[in-house]
Amino acid sequence: MFLELLTFPISGPLGGIIWLGEQLLERANAELDDEQNLQKQLLALQLAFDIGEISEEDFEIQEEELLLKIQAMEEAEEESG
Repeated sequence: MFLELLTFPISGPLGGIIWLGEQLLERANAELDDEQNLQKQLLALQLAFDIGEISEEDFEIQEEELLLKIQAMEEAEEESG
């Protein structure tokens, strides 16, 4: 306990920096997963259209929604990075 109090001026800020780094890494991984999921949804949509499960009209509507989401994510990445 005494050693923890003695080293707190060094270990306290370092622990905060490590925590912040972990949070940033977690957020980056989540965003990457989101973008990959959107790409997978787009591929699944294309497959559903190719095998005739959905109409061309439904395909175009859903495709546009997915592409807009992907574009928004890419623009957000460019602005932040």
